[in-house]
Amino acid sequence: MSDAPHASFDAVIVGGGPRAVAVVARLAARRRPDAPWGSAPDPALPVLRVAVVDRVEVGAGATWRTDQSPLLLNNTWAARTTVHADSSTPMTGPVVAGPDLVAWAHAATSDGGPAGMAPRPPGTAWAADEARGLGPGSYPTRRLQGAYYLEQIDEAARRGGIEVVPVHGTVTDVRAIRTELREVTVSADTVPGPAGPAIPATQTAPTRLSAPVVVLAQGMIQARRAPRTARFAEAARTHGLVYVEPGMPAERDWAVVPAGQDVLVAGLGANFFDVLALLTVGRGGHFVDARTGAPADASGRSCDDGGADGPHAGDPLRYVPCGAEPHLLAGSRRGLPYRGKGALTDGLPAPYAARIATRERFAALADRAAGRPVLDLARDVWPLVAAELTLAHLTALAEHRPSALRAGVTPDALARRLERATDPACVAAALVVDPADAFDAARADRPPILEPATWPAWVERWVRDEQESVSGPLTSPRARVNQAMETLRGEVARLTRAGAVDGASLESTGESVLTPLGLALASGPPPRRTAQLLALVRAGVVELLGEDTRVDVEEGAFVARSRVRAAVRARAFVETRMSRGQVSPTDDPLLRSLLDSGRARRHPLPTAAGGVVPSESLDVTRDGFALVDAAGRADERVVVLGIPAEAVQRGSAIGASPGVPSPLLAGADVAARRILAAAQPTAPGTGRTASGTWC
Repeated sequence: MSDAPHASFDAVIVGGGPRAVAVVARLAARRRPDAPWGSAPDPALPVLRVAVVDRVEVGAGATWRTDQSPLLLNNTWAARTTVHADSSTPMTGPVVAGPDLVAWAHAATSDGGPAGMAPRPPGTAWAADEARGLGPGSYPTRRLQGAYYLEQIDEAARRGGIEVVPVHGTVTDVRAIRTELREVTVSADTVPGPAGPAIPATQTAPTRLSAPVVVLAQGMIQARRAPRTARFAEAARTHGLVYVEPGMPAERDWAVVPAGQDVLVAGLGANFFDVLALLTVGRGGHFVDARTGAPADASGRSCDDGGADGPHAGDPLRYVPCGAEPHLLAGSRRGLPYRGKGALTDGLPAPYAARIATRERFAALADRAAGRPVLDLARDVWPLVAAELTLAHLTALAEHRPSALRAGVTPDALARRLERATDPACVAAALVVDPADAFDAARADRPPILEPATWPAWVERWVRDEQESVSGPLTSPRARVNQAMETLRGEVARLTRAGAVDGASLESTGESVLTPLGLALASGPPPRRTAQLLALVRAGVVELLGEDTRVDVEEGAFVARSRVRAAVRARAFVETRMSRGQVSPTDDPLLRSLLDSGRARRHPLPTAAGGVVPSESLDVTRDGFALVDAAGRADERVVVLGIPAEAVQRGSAIGASPGVPSPLLAGADVAARRILAAAQPTAPGTGRTASGTWC
């Protein structure tokens, strides 16, 4: 790398997605705290040069890349997306208001817009069209959200006197080169391709970038190819089969999936809904209103629009096949797809008000721990969560279908009984008239234990219940449970951020029970996406295989089995499993280099017994998020943000929402503070640093 092109900067950010955008926005806020968003540049402000490295698109990153299919959606309401910190986020830097996604879309498609922000139309026609139809309750396309991020990094750089230099490539190493100047060098293998509509691509040769501070902001890191995956890929080559391995849907070739044939699918999470859209509507299939047969719902929105909002987004649909779609036989360990969000009639949902697992009870647990890792999730937290989820289910029945419960059962009586219960599932079973209305929190994301002969009838009941959940979220017990889970997982996160939970419990109960349950119940797709899935099940295009689905290769074919299905054979197999963002199996070359060389280590989680267990996150300091090496030494020159440091920055994997404390934005402010403390800004128009030396 000694002969590689070399350039010096005030900072290098590794990863060009929303965390990089947030860092640049926080730099601008700190440099010009009194200048409203959209203000003219200050020519007297010395230029701050920041290199941003991303393998896909600087400003949007891999998840939000603007060249992906419009069928790939965010699973969060548009009104819950921003990249600007407000007073709700604890940080030392100033608040400079900037547009959230909805305000940006409004300004980009109108002559006016919020005061102090000039309308900045997106750079492409599709972005303007999509922005025009965006409302607070819409689920935007990922590419539109990427366009928002691109505009925000561009405007922050302009307003803050920041020269953002894009490097389109993959960082392979970070090393100290001049310790006395506290400078590090980044080795980046650059590759050809688009770097974003507003930012040009750079050269294609390997590059060395130097700076006093490097910010690692890679986002959702992917895992190395597992031996099992390699075995399936080799079997596909040997036997002429089709195998699509796990990964980001925007980066897979879906044209290889055969039309009209059986295709096994493993994984029923967020990626599964992406794949459904690509293999149905993406191939020419259509959805129509099940009641009228019209291609639009009662609000006039296309039934193919997976991100539609409004009261009709969850209405029953019917699928009209095109002949190019495959027959999908889908299963997973859980056996059921993520639950869909509800179609709302007016605005965003009110927060769920817990009656048993209240914020006061979680606060009492935190006070009892007093900052020590003494809480056990299975012993101290799960009973509260299970009781509250059960109460949510039974209360919805009591309020909207009282005949489902035995006589005399009221919400108040339910709360009193469940507070005393040692087994909430037994309470539910004793109170319902029909056993099908019972509830077991431990299996809320799974089907009941069934005999194979009863599976088809149970799936029909599941379709009806899930349809009710997305089309009538104010009355559905399933929807009430989902809302409760969204609130409760936030309370659990507060305990973990406070250092109150035993590390062994975090890695066992947290990772194996609470996190998967929270994802399945509270991180589901838009209601229209679920309505489309249910239409595909009714049409026979999708067939659910059930719990504990396992796939292997036998006699030249892929074979799936589950608790309720015997061997199912197919010549094509698609894995839609998502990355878990863990560092030990990561394929990120930079993180691999740091871990393998001992320049980084996995964060140790303290246990109640006085020991530690290794987490699946990098170890960083709690105040400045500086990288910690195998010997426990912190390097203040390397700041780590987000998912790779999630064990220390709990909640930073979640996108920022207006009015909600954001660990993501708090971390970006920490990085901005560190960059400015170390920087020697370039004087405008000179190409020299403030000290007079050439960069």
